[in-house]
Amino acid sequence: MVKIVWAERAIDDLTSIAEYSSRYSENYASSIVLKLFNKANVLKTMPKAGRIVPEKNDEKVRELIEGNYRIIYEIRGEDRIEVLPVHHSSRPLRHI
Repeated sequence: MVKIVWAERAIDDLTSIAEYSSRYSENYASSIVLKLFNKANVLKTMPKAGRIVPEKNDEKVRELIEGNYRIIYEIRGEDRIEVLPVHHSSRPLRHI
């Protein structure tokens, strides 16, 4: 099984998402963060489940979509995936 590592940037993104969403509803904030974590968990058994990130065009850099969010990750060998940014699709993507 593949190990999923969340980069500091990804954790910061999740924190920002939770803080922003909690302005409207604590339940929604918890729910969206949980959905994002659960979506990434599929990578443990299917590391290539996401599509190749068009901006990067690299077989190892892929993304999963959950609602309006892009969970961008990199396959780092056969047993490790690193989640890079978690990005809201309405905003321009900073460098990966």
